[in-house]
Amino acid sequence: MLINLPGRRLYYDLAGPDKGPVVCFTHSLASDGGMWAEQMPPLLAAGYRVLRLDMRGHGGSDPVAGDYTMAQLGDDVAVALDFLGIQRLHFIGLSIGGMLGQAFAIAHGPRLLSAMLCDTSPQTPQGAQAAWAPRIEAVRKANSLAPLADGTMERWFTDAYKPRNPGRWKEIHATIAGTTPAGYLGCAAAILNFDFAPKLPSLEVPTLVVCGAKDEGTPPAGNKRIAELIPGARYEEIADARHFPNVERAEVFNRIMLGWLGAQR
Repeated sequence: MLINLPGRRLYYDLAGPDKGPVVCFTHSLASDGGMWAEQMPPLLAAGYRVLRLDMRGHGGSDPVAGDYTMAQLGDDVAVALDFLGIQRLHFIGLSIGGMLGQAFAIAHGPRLLSAMLCDTSPQTPQGAQAAWAPRIEAVRKANSLAPLADGTMERWFTDAYKPRNPGRWKEIHATIAGTTPAGYLGCAAAILNFDFAPKLPSLEVPTLVVCGAKDEGTPPAGNKRIAELIPGARYEEIADARHFPNVERAEVFNRIMLGWLGAQR
């Protein structure tokens, strides 16, 4: 479904019982709400109402020209919630989805029943500009994300994943390649210019931080730091997974997720 905003549209998918507790998902860069497919069946079976949002220029949402900020991406979540009449919710975000989730928590904390931040970071990592420059240049030169798809999949999944799940691997690979250049570049600018570390200690949101043990893009150390900075937060690590533990180790991730949400109900 679409939310019509001035000059653009936001895409969302909403499923589950009208009166169920709302769980809102935000996705990684160069992905969309489809990355949470493995989480849908257990959540719906448990009676949750599940909202999946596509970021600007990702999935079914229109791109916006220029650089984005984490605050803008977080505010897009608030716009969607207002449109849908959702007052309070459980939030789950991965990678930039977890970064904009921190922005949302800082600006709209009272709306959160809980937050589950996955494979993310509290601030722009040291050396990020140099690491990202070749990817940004490749996208600009090709006007496409197709040149990044293979390398991105290598960062997101261990070598063991593709032989076990070739169909799902193909789906995610195609989504990377199909992401709009404007959406990718706008969100990359947000990733290269944020620092929530000074504000996280002021949050009063029940928070769980989860990370794949082999994630090199947003390593466990940065995720552990988020859990250390947010009062009362805790950290869990998922073995044999890189950046997408919710897909690669879905059974483990879902068990952690359902246990966490159940404790907050």
